[in-house]
Amino acid sequence: MTDIRFGTDGWRGIIADDFTFANVRLVAQAIARRVRADAGDQTPSILVGHDTRFLSREFARAAAEAMAGDGVQVSLTAAFAPTPAFSYAVVRLQAAGAVVITASHNPGEYNGVKFKSSFGGSAPVAFTRGVEEEIRRLRVESRESRAESPQPGAESREPRAEKFEIRNSKFEIGSFDPCEPWLDRLEELVDIARIGRSGIRVALDVMYGAGQGLLAGRLRRAGASVRELHGEINPGFGGLHPEPIPAYMGALMDCVKGWEGPGRRVGFAFDGDSDRVAPVDEDGIVVTPHQTLALLVRHLVQQRGMRGAVVKSVNIGHLVDAEAEALGLPLVVTPVGFKFIAEAMRKHDAVVGGEESGGFAVRGHIPERDPGLITLLLLECMEMTGKSLGTLVREMEAQYGPRRYGRLDLRLPSLEVRDRVVASIAGSPPDRVLSLPVCHVETMDGVKLTRADHSWVMLRASGTEPLLRIYAEAPTEGEVNALLTWGRAMALGEE
Repeated sequence: MTDIRFGTDGWRGIIADDFTFANVRLVAQAIARRVRADAGDQTPSILVGHDTRFLSREFARAAAEAMAGDGVQVSLTAAFAPTPAFSYAVVRLQAAGAVVITASHNPGEYNGVKFKSSFGGSAPVAFTRGVEEEIRRLRVESRESRAESPQPGAESREPRAEKFEIRNSKFEIGSFDPCEPWLDRLEELVDIARIGRSGIRVALDVMYGAGQGLLAGRLRRAGASVRELHGEINPGFGGLHPEPIPAYMGALMDCVKGWEGPGRRVGFAFDGDSDRVAPVDEDGIVVTPHQTLALLVRHLVQQRGMRGAVVKSVNIGHLVDAEAEALGLPLVVTPVGFKFIAEAMRKHDAVVGGEESGGFAVRGHIPERDPGLITLLLLECMEMTGKSLGTLVREMEAQYGPRRYGRLDLRLPSLEVRDRVVASIAGSPPDRVLSLPVCHVETMDGVKLTRADHSWVMLRASGTEPLLRIYAEAPTEGEVNALLTWGRAMALGEE
Protein backbone atom coordinates (compact mmCIF):
# COMPACT_ATOMS: atom_id res chain seq x y z
CA MET A 1 0.00 0.00 0.00
CA THR A 2 1.40 3.37 -1.03
CA ASP A 3 2.13 5.74 1.84
CA ILE A 4 0.71 8.97 0.41
CA ARG A 5 2.27 12.05 1.95
CA PHE A 6 2.35 15.64 0.79
CA GLY A 7 5.81 17.17 0.54
CA THR A 8 6.81 20.80 0.10
CA ASP A 9 4.27 21.18 -2.72
CA GLY A 10 2.03 18.18 -3.19
CA TRP A 11 2.29 14.42 -3.52
CA ARG A 12 4.45 12.74 -6.17
CA GLY A 13 5.18 9.19 -7.18
CA ILE A 14 6.41 6.97 -10.00
CA ILE A 15 3.82 6.38 -12.70
CA ALA A 16 2.29 2.88 -12.59
CA ASP A 17 4.12 2.11 -9.36
CA ASP A 18 2.60 4.29 -6.65
CA PHE A 19 1.15 6.98 -8.91
CA THR A 20 -1.84 5.04 -10.23
CA PHE A 21 -5.37 5.91 -11.28
CA ALA A 22 -6.69 4.36 -8.06
CA ASN A 23 -4.40 6.50 -5.91
CA VAL A 24 -5.16 9.65 -7.90
CA ARG A 25 -8.88 9.07 -7.38
CA LEU A 26 -8.23 8.44 -3.69
CA VAL A 27 -6.28 11.69 -3.26
CA ALA A 28 -8.83 13.66 -5.26
CA GLN A 29 -11.72 12.27 -3.20
CA ALA A 30 -9.87 13.12 0.02
CA ILE A 31 -9.27 16.68 -1.20
CA ALA A 32 -12.94 17.02 -2.15
CA ARG A 33 -14.07 15.91 1.31
CA ARG A 34 -11.62 18.28 3.00
CA VAL A 35 -12.80 21.19 0.84
CA ARG A 36 -16.48 20.35 1.46
CA ALA A 37 -15.85 20.26 5.20
CA ASP A 38 -14.36 23.76 5.04
CA ALA A 39 -17.21 25.04 2.85
CA GLY A 40 -19.96 24.26 5.34
CA ASP A 41 -23.40 24.54 3.71
CA GLN A 42 -21.98 25.89 0.45
CA THR A 43 -21.21 23.72 -2.57
CA PRO A 44 -17.57 24.39 -3.41
CA SER A 45 -16.10 24.50 -6.89
CA ILE A 46 -12.67 23.05 -7.70
CA LEU A 47 -10.63 23.48 -10.87
CA VAL A 48 -8.56 20.62 -12.29
CA GLY A 49 -5.46 21.23 -14.41
CA HIS A 50 -2.50 19.31 -15.75
CA ASP A 51 0.90 19.59 -17.42
CA THR A 52 2.40 17.77 -20.43
CA ARG A 53 3.54 14.57 -18.68
CA PHE A 54 2.61 11.03 -19.68
CA LEU A 55 -1.12 10.44 -19.03
CA SER A 56 -1.50 13.78 -17.20
CA ARG A 57 -4.71 14.57 -19.12
CA GLU A 58 -6.17 11.16 -18.25
CA PHE A 59 -5.16 11.44 -14.59
CA ALA A 60 -6.77 14.89 -14.48
CA ARG A 61 -10.03 13.49 -15.89
CA ALA A 62 -9.98 10.72 -13.25
CA ALA A 63 -9.45 13.29 -10.47
CA ALA A 64 -12.28 15.44 -11.82
CA GLU A 65 -14.67 12.50 -11.92
CA ALA A 66 -13.76 11.45 -8.38
CA MET A 67 -14.38 14.91 -6.95
CA ALA A 68 -17.60 15.43 -8.91
CA GLY A 69 -18.77 12.10 -7.55
CA ASP A 70 -18.15 13.37 -4.04
CA GLY A 71 -20.44 16.36 -4.41
CA VAL A 72 -18.11 19.09 -5.67
CA GLN A 73 -18.60 21.30 -8.72
CA VAL A 74 -15.63 20.62 -10.98
CA SER A 75 -14.21 22.33 -14.05
CA LEU A 76 -11.50 20.61 -16.10
CA THR A 77 -8.92 22.60 -18.02
CA ALA A 78 -9.32 22.81 -21.78
CA ALA A 79 -5.58 22.25 -22.26
CA PHE A 80 -2.29 21.86 -20.40
CA ALA A 81 -1.02 25.07 -18.82
CA PRO A 82 1.58 26.36 -16.36
CA THR A 83 0.71 25.80 -12.71
CA PRO A 84 0.62 29.59 -12.02
CA ALA A 85 -2.09 29.90 -14.69
CA PHE A 86 -4.22 27.52 -12.64
CA SER A 87 -3.39 29.42 -9.45
CA TYR A 88 -4.52 32.66 -11.08
CA ALA A 89 -7.67 30.94 -12.41
CA VAL A 90 -8.63 29.99 -8.84
CA VAL A 91 -8.63 33.66 -7.83
CA ARG A 92 -10.22 34.89 -11.06
CA LEU A 93 -13.06 32.33 -10.95
CA GLN A 94 -13.40 32.47 -7.15
CA ALA A 95 -12.98 28.71 -6.84
CA ALA A 96 -12.25 26.85 -3.62
CA GLY A 97 -9.00 25.60 -5.09
CA ALA A 98 -7.32 23.77 -7.95
CA VAL A 99 -5.99 20.24 -8.26
CA VAL A 100 -3.06 20.21 -10.68
CA ILE A 101 -1.69 16.95 -12.07
CA THR A 102 2.06 17.55 -12.31
CA ALA A 103 5.34 16.37 -10.87
CA SER A 104 6.89 19.80 -11.39
CA HIS A 105 10.66 19.40 -11.90
CA ASN A 106 10.87 15.65 -11.22
CA PRO A 107 12.09 13.25 -13.97
CA GLY A 108 9.68 11.96 -16.60
CA GLU A 109 8.81 8.73 -14.79
CA TYR A 110 7.14 10.76 -12.02
CA ASN A 111 3.77 12.43 -11.81
CA GLY A 112 2.01 14.13 -8.93
CA VAL A 113 -0.85 16.12 -7.44
CA LYS A 114 -0.63 19.73 -6.29
CA PHE A 115 -3.44 21.63 -4.61
CA LYS A 116 -3.76 25.39 -4.84
CA SER A 117 -5.96 27.07 -2.23
CA SER A 118 -8.68 29.69 -2.73
CA PHE A 119 -6.16 32.54 -2.42
CA GLY A 120 -4.12 31.10 -5.31
CA GLY A 121 -1.17 29.84 -3.29
CA SER A 122 0.01 26.41 -2.21
CA ALA A 123 -2.18 24.68 0.34
CA PRO A 124 -1.14 25.30 3.97
CA VAL A 125 0.31 22.44 6.00
CA ALA A 126 -2.88 22.16 8.08
CA PHE A 127 -4.89 21.48 4.92
CA THR A 128 -2.54 18.84 3.49
CA ARG A 129 -2.37 17.09 6.85
CA GLY A 130 -6.14 17.04 6.83
CA VAL A 131 -6.08 15.47 3.36
CA GLU A 132 -3.68 12.77 4.58
CA GLU A 133 -6.03 12.02 7.49
CA GLU A 134 -8.95 11.81 5.07
CA ILE A 135 -7.00 9.35 2.92
CA ARG A 136 -6.51 7.12 5.94
CA ARG A 137 -10.25 7.29 6.72
CA LEU A 138 -11.19 6.42 3.15
CA ARG A 139 -8.88 3.41 3.26
CA VAL A 140 -10.48 2.20 6.48
CA GLU A 141 -13.94 2.64 4.92
CA SER A 142 -12.81 0.64 1.88
CA ARG A 143 -11.46 -2.23 3.98
CA GLU A 144 -14.63 -2.34 6.10
CA SER A 145 -16.79 -2.36 2.97
CA ARG A 146 -14.86 -5.30 1.51
CA ALA A 147 -15.03 -7.17 4.83
CA GLU A 148 -18.82 -6.82 4.87
CA SER A 149 -19.15 -8.06 1.27
CA PRO A 150 -16.54 -10.82 0.78
CA GLN A 151 -16.15 -12.23 -2.70
CA PRO A 152 -16.44 -16.02 -3.14
CA GLY A 153 -13.01 -17.57 -3.06
CA ALA A 154 -11.38 -14.23 -2.17
CA GLU A 155 -9.26 -15.87 0.48
CA SER A 156 -7.35 -17.79 -2.16
CA ARG A 157 -6.60 -14.82 -4.40
CA GLU A 158 -3.76 -12.34 -4.43
CA PRO A 159 -4.52 -9.06 -2.61
CA ARG A 160 -6.37 -6.69 -4.92
CA ALA A 161 -5.84 -2.98 -5.39
CA GLU A 162 -7.99 -0.89 -3.09
CA LYS A 163 -11.16 0.46 -4.66
CA PHE A 164 -13.01 3.50 -3.44
CA GLU A 165 -16.62 4.27 -4.07
CA ILE A 166 -17.20 6.95 -6.69
CA ARG A 167 -20.83 8.00 -6.52
CA ASN A 168 -22.77 9.20 -9.54
CA SER A 169 -22.27 12.93 -9.82
CA LYS A 170 -25.13 15.38 -9.66
CA PHE A 171 -22.82 17.94 -11.30
CA GLU A 172 -21.58 17.93 -14.86
CA ILE A 173 -17.85 18.51 -15.25
CA GLY A 174 -17.32 21.94 -16.76
CA SER A 175 -14.40 23.34 -18.77
CA PHE A 176 -12.28 26.49 -18.52
CA ASP A 177 -9.41 28.21 -20.33
CA PRO A 178 -6.48 28.90 -17.95
CA CYS A 179 -4.02 30.36 -20.45
CA GLU A 180 -5.36 33.49 -22.16
CA PRO A 181 -6.71 35.16 -18.98
CA TRP A 182 -3.38 34.49 -17.24
CA LEU A 183 -1.39 35.98 -20.10
CA ASP A 184 -3.75 38.96 -20.18
CA ARG A 185 -3.09 39.48 -16.47
CA LEU A 186 0.67 39.47 -17.03
CA GLU A 187 0.22 42.16 -19.67
CA GLU A 188 -1.75 44.22 -17.16
CA LEU A 189 1.12 43.98 -14.69
CA VAL A 190 4.02 44.64 -17.09
CA ASP A 191 4.16 46.72 -20.27
CA ILE A 192 5.14 44.00 -22.73
CA ALA A 193 4.94 46.39 -25.68
CA ARG A 194 7.73 48.45 -24.09
CA ILE A 195 9.85 45.32 -23.80
CA GLY A 196 9.10 44.49 -27.42
CA ARG A 197 10.37 47.91 -28.54
CA SER A 198 13.56 47.63 -26.47
CA GLY A 199 15.40 45.36 -28.91
CA ILE A 200 16.22 42.84 -26.16
CA ARG A 201 16.50 39.35 -27.63
CA VAL A 202 14.95 36.64 -25.47
CA ALA A 203 15.64 32.88 -25.43
CA LEU A 204 13.15 30.70 -23.54
CA ASP A 205 13.81 27.05 -22.68
CA VAL A 206 10.44 25.56 -21.71
CA MET A 207 12.00 22.07 -21.30
CA TYR A 208 9.13 20.32 -23.14
CA GLY A 209 6.88 21.55 -20.35
CA ALA A 210 3.60 23.34 -19.79
CA GLY A 211 4.89 26.81 -20.68
CA GLN A 212 5.50 26.09 -24.35
CA GLY A 213 4.24 28.66 -26.83
CA LEU A 214 2.64 30.95 -24.25
CA LEU A 215 5.03 33.67 -23.08
CA ALA A 216 6.95 33.33 -26.34
CA GLY A 217 3.78 34.09 -28.26
CA ARG A 218 2.98 37.24 -26.30
CA LEU A 219 6.54 38.56 -26.55
CA ARG A 220 6.63 37.94 -30.28
CA ARG A 221 3.28 39.71 -30.68
CA ALA A 222 4.85 42.70 -28.90
CA GLY A 223 7.68 42.74 -31.42
CA ALA A 224 10.43 41.00 -29.44
CA SER A 225 12.90 38.61 -31.06
CA VAL A 226 12.32 35.26 -29.31
CA ARG A 227 13.85 31.81 -29.57
CA GLU A 228 11.99 29.00 -27.81
CA LEU A 229 13.84 25.77 -27.03
CA HIS A 230 12.24 22.35 -26.45
CA GLY A 231 8.82 23.77 -27.26
CA GLU A 232 6.98 20.59 -28.23
CA ILE A 233 5.12 17.79 -26.49
CA ASN A 234 7.46 15.04 -25.26
CA PRO A 235 6.16 13.21 -22.16
CA GLY A 236 9.63 11.79 -21.52
CA PHE A 237 11.17 15.25 -21.83
CA GLY A 238 13.52 13.97 -24.52
CA GLY A 239 15.75 12.53 -21.81
CA LEU A 240 16.12 16.01 -20.32
CA HIS A 241 15.58 16.45 -16.59
CA PRO A 242 13.01 19.31 -16.54
CA GLU A 243 14.62 21.30 -13.75
CA PRO A 244 16.13 24.76 -14.38
CA ILE A 245 19.53 24.25 -12.81
CA PRO A 246 22.90 24.62 -14.62
CA ALA A 247 23.37 20.86 -15.10
CA TYR A 248 20.34 20.74 -17.42
CA MET A 249 20.59 24.18 -19.03
CA GLY A 250 23.47 23.66 -21.45
CA ALA A 251 21.35 24.17 -24.57
CA LEU A 252 20.01 27.51 -23.31
CA MET A 253 23.41 28.69 -22.14
CA ASP A 254 24.92 27.95 -25.55
CA CYS A 255 21.98 29.55 -27.33
CA VAL A 256 22.27 32.84 -25.47
CA LYS A 257 26.04 33.05 -25.59
CA GLY A 258 26.20 32.23 -29.29
CA TRP A 259 23.30 34.43 -30.42
CA GLU A 260 24.97 36.96 -32.67
CA GLY A 261 23.44 40.27 -33.64
CA PRO A 262 22.64 43.73 -32.27
CA GLY A 263 20.99 44.40 -28.94
CA ARG A 264 21.14 42.81 -25.52
CA ARG A 265 20.35 39.12 -25.15
CA VAL A 266 19.10 37.08 -22.22
CA GLY A 267 17.65 33.64 -21.52
CA PHE A 268 15.18 32.03 -19.14
CA ALA A 269 14.67 28.33 -18.34
CA PHE A 270 11.47 26.91 -16.85
CA ASP A 271 10.69 23.59 -15.21
CA GLY A 272 8.11 20.98 -16.26
CA ASP A 273 5.04 22.82 -14.97
CA SER A 274 6.57 26.26 -15.50
CA ASP A 275 6.47 27.47 -11.91
CA ARG A 276 10.25 27.87 -11.53
CA VAL A 277 12.66 29.99 -13.52
CA ALA A 278 16.41 30.43 -13.93
CA PRO A 279 17.78 33.42 -15.92
CA VAL A 280 20.88 33.26 -18.10
CA ASP A 281 22.93 36.39 -18.77
CA GLU A 282 24.47 37.53 -22.07
CA ASP A 283 27.62 35.45 -21.47
CA GLY A 284 25.67 32.23 -20.98
CA ILE A 285 26.11 32.32 -17.20
CA VAL A 286 23.20 31.17 -15.05
CA VAL A 287 22.03 33.82 -12.60
CA THR A 288 21.49 32.10 -9.24
CA PRO A 289 18.17 32.28 -7.36
CA HIS A 290 19.95 34.32 -4.70
CA GLN A 291 21.05 36.90 -7.26
CA THR A 292 17.64 36.82 -8.95
CA LEU A 293 15.76 37.57 -5.73
CA ALA A 294 18.19 40.37 -4.83
CA LEU A 295 17.73 41.89 -8.33
CA LEU A 296 13.96 41.71 -7.97
CA VAL A 297 14.12 43.47 -4.60
CA ARG A 298 16.25 46.25 -6.08
CA HIS A 299 14.06 46.67 -9.17
CA LEU A 300 10.76 46.69 -7.32
CA VAL A 301 12.00 49.31 -4.86
CA GLN A 302 14.14 51.53 -7.08
CA GLN A 303 12.25 51.38 -10.38
CA ARG A 304 8.70 50.62 -9.22
CA GLY A 305 8.72 52.44 -5.88
CA MET A 306 7.37 49.51 -3.87
CA ARG A 307 8.08 49.05 -0.15
CA GLY A 308 7.53 46.18 2.24
CA ALA A 309 9.00 43.04 3.72
CA VAL A 310 11.17 40.60 1.78
CA VAL A 311 10.49 36.90 2.32
CA LYS A 312 13.09 34.23 1.59
CA SER A 313 13.49 30.53 2.29
CA VAL A 314 16.24 29.54 4.71
CA ASN A 315 18.41 28.18 1.88
CA ILE A 316 18.61 31.57 0.11
CA GLY A 317 21.94 33.30 0.61
CA HIS A 318 23.30 36.45 2.20
CA LEU A 319 23.08 38.72 -0.87
CA VAL A 320 19.34 39.14 -0.32
CA ASP A 321 19.92 40.03 3.33
CA ALA A 322 22.43 42.70 2.32
CA GLU A 323 20.14 44.26 -0.30
CA ALA A 324 17.12 44.28 2.04
CA GLU A 325 19.21 45.91 4.78
CA ALA A 326 20.59 48.55 2.40
CA LEU A 327 17.08 49.47 1.30
CA GLY A 328 15.70 49.47 4.83
CA LEU A 329 13.34 46.53 4.26
CA PRO A 330 12.43 43.94 6.91
CA LEU A 331 13.48 40.37 6.13
CA VAL A 332 11.41 37.28 6.93
CA VAL A 333 12.95 33.78 6.72
CA THR A 334 10.85 30.63 6.25
CA PRO A 335 11.36 26.87 5.94
CA VAL A 336 11.76 25.49 2.42
CA GLY A 337 8.50 25.21 0.49
CA PHE A 338 6.56 27.94 -1.22
CA LYS A 339 3.52 27.36 0.97
CA PHE A 340 5.57 28.86 3.83
CA ILE A 341 6.66 31.80 1.68
CA ALA A 342 3.09 32.41 0.51
CA GLU A 343 1.83 32.36 4.10
CA ALA A 344 4.52 34.82 5.21
CA MET A 345 3.88 37.11 2.23
CA ARG A 346 0.20 37.32 3.10
CA LYS A 347 0.92 37.84 6.80
CA HIS A 348 3.51 40.59 6.30
CA ASP A 349 2.13 42.11 3.06
CA ALA A 350 5.56 41.42 1.58
CA VAL A 351 6.72 43.05 -1.62
CA VAL A 352 8.44 39.89 -2.89
CA GLY A 353 9.24 36.35 -1.84
CA GLY A 354 11.62 33.76 -3.21
CA GLU A 355 13.15 30.34 -2.76
CA GLU A 356 16.37 28.57 -3.77
CA SER A 357 14.67 26.35 -6.34
CA GLY A 358 13.77 29.30 -8.55
CA GLY A 359 10.27 30.21 -7.36
CA PHE A 360 9.39 33.88 -6.86
CA ALA A 361 6.20 35.85 -6.18
CA VAL A 362 5.45 39.58 -6.17
CA ARG A 363 2.80 41.57 -4.33
CA GLY A 364 -0.17 42.61 -6.45
CA HIS A 365 -0.43 39.24 -8.19
CA ILE A 366 -1.01 35.80 -6.67
CA PRO A 367 1.04 34.75 -3.61
CA GLU A 368 2.52 31.96 -5.67
CA ARG A 369 5.45 31.26 -7.95
CA ASP A 370 4.93 32.79 -11.38
CA PRO A 371 7.96 32.64 -13.69
CA GLY A 372 6.05 34.42 -16.44
CA LEU A 373 5.75 37.54 -14.31
CA ILE A 374 9.33 37.25 -13.03
CA THR A 375 10.67 36.95 -16.58
CA LEU A 376 8.79 40.07 -17.63
CA LEU A 377 9.92 42.01 -14.55
CA LEU A 378 13.58 41.19 -15.23
CA LEU A 379 13.14 42.21 -18.87
CA GLU A 380 11.48 45.40 -17.64
CA CYS A 381 14.45 46.02 -15.35
CA MET A 382 16.85 45.63 -18.28
CA GLU A 383 14.75 47.98 -20.41
CA MET A 384 14.39 50.65 -17.71
CA THR A 385 18.07 50.64 -16.72
CA GLY A 386 19.42 50.15 -20.24
CA LYS A 387 21.76 47.46 -18.90
CA SER A 388 22.34 43.78 -19.55
CA LEU A 389 21.44 41.21 -16.92
CA GLY A 390 25.10 40.38 -16.35
CA THR A 391 25.93 44.05 -15.77
CA LEU A 392 23.15 44.33 -13.17
CA VAL A 393 24.51 41.30 -11.31
CA ARG A 394 28.09 42.58 -11.43
CA GLU A 395 27.03 45.96 -10.04
CA MET A 396 25.41 44.26 -7.08
CA GLU A 397 28.46 42.11 -6.43
CA ALA A 398 30.69 45.17 -6.61
CA GLN A 399 28.64 46.66 -3.80
CA TYR A 400 28.38 43.62 -1.52
CA GLY A 401 31.22 41.36 -2.62
CA PRO A 402 31.12 38.20 -4.73
CA ARG A 403 28.89 35.33 -3.68
CA ARG A 404 29.13 31.93 -5.32
CA TYR A 405 26.67 29.12 -4.78
CA GLY A 406 26.38 25.38 -5.37
CA ARG A 407 24.07 22.48 -4.63
CA LEU A 408 24.70 18.75 -4.46
CA ASP A 409 21.93 16.15 -4.41
CA LEU A 410 23.07 13.00 -2.63
CA ARG A 411 20.84 9.93 -3.13
CA LEU A 412 20.67 7.75 -0.02
CA PRO A 413 19.30 4.21 0.40
CA SER A 414 15.97 5.24 1.93
CA LEU A 415 13.92 8.08 3.38
CA GLU A 416 14.74 6.79 6.85
CA VAL A 417 18.50 6.96 6.28
CA ARG A 418 18.12 10.45 4.81
CA ASP A 419 16.17 11.71 7.81
CA ARG A 420 18.57 10.06 10.27
CA VAL A 421 21.55 11.87 8.74
CA VAL A 422 19.89 15.29 9.08
CA ALA A 423 18.71 14.61 12.63
CA SER A 424 22.19 13.49 13.71
CA ILE A 425 23.93 16.63 12.44
CA ALA A 426 21.20 18.95 13.73
CA GLY A 427 21.32 17.30 17.13
CA SER A 428 25.08 17.66 17.47
CA PRO A 429 26.33 20.38 15.10
CA PRO A 430 30.08 20.89 14.69
CA ASP A 431 31.88 23.91 16.17
CA ARG A 432 33.91 24.44 13.00
CA VAL A 433 33.40 23.81 9.31
CA LEU A 434 36.79 23.36 7.66
CA SER A 435 39.00 26.26 8.81
CA LEU A 436 36.37 28.66 10.18
CA PRO A 437 34.22 28.55 13.30
CA VAL A 438 30.46 28.20 13.04
CA CYS A 439 28.78 31.37 14.30
CA HIS A 440 25.14 30.39 13.76
CA VAL A 441 23.19 27.13 13.54
CA GLU A 442 19.70 27.20 11.99
CA THR A 443 17.48 24.11 12.29
CA MET A 444 14.08 25.36 11.10
CA ASP A 445 14.41 23.04 8.07
CA GLY A 446 17.36 20.66 8.05
CA VAL A 447 20.53 22.22 9.45
CA LYS A 448 22.30 25.34 8.17
CA LEU A 449 25.78 26.15 9.47
CA THR A 450 26.87 29.77 8.92
CA ARG A 451 30.49 30.81 9.36
CA ALA A 452 31.90 34.19 10.41
CA ASP A 453 32.38 35.40 6.80
CA HIS A 454 28.67 34.71 5.99
CA SER A 455 29.60 31.60 4.02
CA TRP A 456 27.42 28.61 4.88
CA VAL A 457 26.59 24.99 4.20
CA MET A 458 23.18 23.42 4.65
CA LEU A 459 21.93 19.83 4.67
CA ARG A 460 18.24 19.18 4.15
CA ALA A 461 16.00 16.26 3.24
CA SER A 462 14.16 16.48 -0.07
CA GLY A 463 10.41 16.54 0.37
CA THR A 464 9.68 13.91 -2.29
CA GLU A 465 12.65 11.59 -2.80
CA PRO A 466 15.36 9.80 -0.74
CA LEU A 467 17.70 12.68 -1.53
CA LEU A 468 19.81 14.74 0.81
CA ARG A 469 20.20 18.23 -0.60
CA ILE A 470 23.48 19.91 0.29
CA TYR A 471 23.70 23.67 -0.33
CA ALA A 472 26.66 26.01 0.05
CA GLU A 473 27.49 29.68 -0.48
CA ALA A 474 30.90 31.34 -0.23
CA PRO A 475 32.97 34.10 -1.91
CA THR A 476 34.69 31.72 -4.39
CA GLU A 477 33.84 28.59 -6.39
CA GLY A 478 36.69 26.76 -4.69
CA GLU A 479 35.28 27.46 -1.23
CA VAL A 480 31.80 26.40 -2.36
CA ASN A 481 33.12 23.09 -3.67
CA ALA A 482 35.06 22.53 -0.44
CA LEU A 483 31.90 23.13 1.60
CA LEU A 484 29.87 20.76 -0.57
CA THR A 485 32.56 18.09 -0.27
CA TRP A 486 32.58 18.57 3.51
CA GLY A 487 28.78 18.25 3.62
CA ARG A 488 28.87 15.06 1.59
CA ALA A 489 31.51 13.55 3.85
CA MET A 490 29.43 14.44 6.92
CA ALA A 491 26.36 12.80 5.40
CA LEU A 492 28.26 9.60 4.60
CA GLY A 493 29.98 9.48 7.99
CA GLU A 494 33.41 10.13 6.49
CA GLU A 495 34.15 13.40 8.29
